[in-house]
Amino acid sequence: MIIDRPEFELLFCCARTRTDRKMEERIRELLRRGPEWEYLLRIAAGHGIVPLLQLNLSTVCPDAVPATVSEYLRQLFLANTRRNLLLTGELLRLLSAFETQGLPVVPYKGPTLSVLAYGDLALRQFNDLDLLVRRRDAAKARELLIALGYRNLSELTGGQEAAFLRSEREYSFRHEDMGIEVEIQWQIVARYFSSFVPIDAEYLAGRLEPVSVGGSTVLSPSPEDLLLILCAHGSRHVWGRLVWICDVAELVRTHQGLDWERLMARAADFGGLRMLFLGLFLASDLLGAELPQEVMRRVRADSAVGVLAGQVYQYLRREPDDFDRDATDSAYSLYHLKVRERYRDRIRYVISRATTPIHKDWEHAQMPASLAFLYYALRPLRLARDYGRKLQRRLRGS
Repeated sequence: MIIDRPEFELLFCCARTRTDRKMEERIRELLRRGPEWEYLLRIAAGHGIVPLLQLNLSTVCPDAVPATVSEYLRQLFLANTRRNLLLTGELLRLLSAFETQGLPVVPYKGPTLSVLAYGDLALRQFNDLDLLVRRRDAAKARELLIALGYRNLSELTGGQEAAFLRSEREYSFRHEDMGIEVEIQWQIVARYFSSFVPIDAEYLAGRLEPVSVGGSTVLSPSPEDLLLILCAHGSRHVWGRLVWICDVAELVRTHQGLDWERLMARAADFGGLRMLFLGLFLASDLLGAELPQEVMRRVRADSAVGVLAGQVYQYLRREPDDFDRDATDSAYSLYHLKVRERYRDRIRYVISRATTPIHKDWEHAQMPASLAFLYYALRPLRLARDYGRKLQRRLRGS
């Protein structure tokens, strides 16, 4: 359900690490109207920006916030800080274990993103750790995580495992004692969406930059590569969480020396210039991110960007109960087609969507590793069956 409430404007005003006088006055005005606090807290949690909401309310106008709400936000902020420190410590432990085993690994979200974009581990919500490895190291990385006490959340047969490594991009693990989840990834986005960002650990290897995290130095993607990754991830998920737009806005604000020409050329090579432009447009239009004049001119020159942004704004304003529900498959697919500027990428997307196996295909049939290639034939057959049944139901209903 699409909604439009003043609590959303207040949330958007607070979704930044810095506010100017005009923005602060707007926040005060919205607070004088008396927001529905329970609703505001629910959407802030759903959009992953509780720390930023607490930061701005406590600094701009603490007297306008009820004491119970202020204390609740303070406790959430402290809990998030403790959680982030726990995850940061575990990240450093895992990186050390990978180094000992001679396995190259790149952390690119979580603690490193918090430091690179926000300048503070406490100002971003993150629930897990994302580690990028080379595809050929995925099985070794899985065994290492298991040896370190993690449980693989995907139980697959031999044939399913072979198809999984070809068509999927990550293993998910959970450490039950610590309550920590880790994703081992060998590709930034799903295969059917990877024509924009064929970025993997090998691609990033030559451009990694040191960043200080938790008192240790780790290697992270360059700000330019990180911005491409963020825009690919946001576009993949229709920018359904405000925090993903915040990431772009804060990264641009923190790194004002970005090599914009090289960045746009890199995006154009991947056929992902529109995705980059959309992320930048959202960060500027919604959160006031300042972009170079020439970059903004090129962003606005793509008429499709504004249309896509309108769809994003509608999706951002969904009810809190719908946060765990993604857009429908058909809505996703149409959006993904429009967010590509090259026709050949749209064709590749359709073909890949129709032929790349997913969990439903593996669950439908178990095959030995030697016959794993048959999952690619099973996928279009299963889709034809499912859509045929839907069409029959519609015809009967009419």
